[in-house]
Amino acid sequence: MSLPRLGVNIDHVATIRNARGENYPSPLKAALLAQKFGADSITIHLREDRRHIRDKDLIEIKKKLKIPLNLEMAPTKAMLKISLKYKPKYVCIVPEKRKEITTEGGLNLRKNSSLIRKIIRELKKKNIRTSLFIEPDIEDIKIAKKIQADCIEIHTGKICNLYNKKQKTKDEFKKIQKSVNFANNIGLEVHAGHGITFSSAALLSKIKGIKEFNIGHFLIGESIFIGIRNCIKKFKKILKK
Repeated sequence: MSLPRLGVNIDHVATIRNARGENYPSPLKAALLAQKFGADSITIHLREDRRHIRDKDLIEIKKKLKIPLNLEMAPTKAMLKISLKYKPKYVCIVPEKRKEITTEGGLNLRKNSSLIRKIIRELKKKNIRTSLFIEPDIEDIKIAKKIQADCIEIHTGKICNLYNKKQKTKDEFKKIQKSVNFANNIGLEVHAGHGITFSSAALLSKIKGIKEFNIGHFLIGESIFIGIRNCIKKFKKILKK
């Protein structure tokens, strides 16, 4: 059985840069260093309000990166147009609210399946692997399969928050494992992401069948203290267990 892949989200390098309106620290440099130190892919979320990653970052990173670029995007015509123009290897469709601090949950597939199906169809024409960011919910997984997503990415925010607060994670753990099993059985590749730290990664690594973990905020923050090389190395070691 192959080991889970590690996708490194570098959005918050751009957050720090934008706080002062400077051209440093460089998201491109972060992406290339993450690649050098063992990341399997790089994730960036081009938000509609451009609060961190900007169009120029996407262009530069796509041009110079050798490992796959995973572009997170809202399900809108404008973002689809950008994706089709720059052709990242992977796209993960995520919900987006203008006032949220970070993504607050999974896509509402019951409400938006028609639009998302059309977006997936257009992305597939360009051979872009498509993933849907969803809750660990069997009905949503069925819809994801029906509208022909290649993968799902399970929102791990709830279990990570429970873990961080030293609350019981048993029920959420079982829910995620059940969702992973179901998705794998119907031919969907499963990824996981949101709120993952070293400790919660150790917990989530016990869930069998997750092929990819996408980790950003904690990884970039912890890199201030131990460096991005050591941070990636530690996450990869944890996910191997």
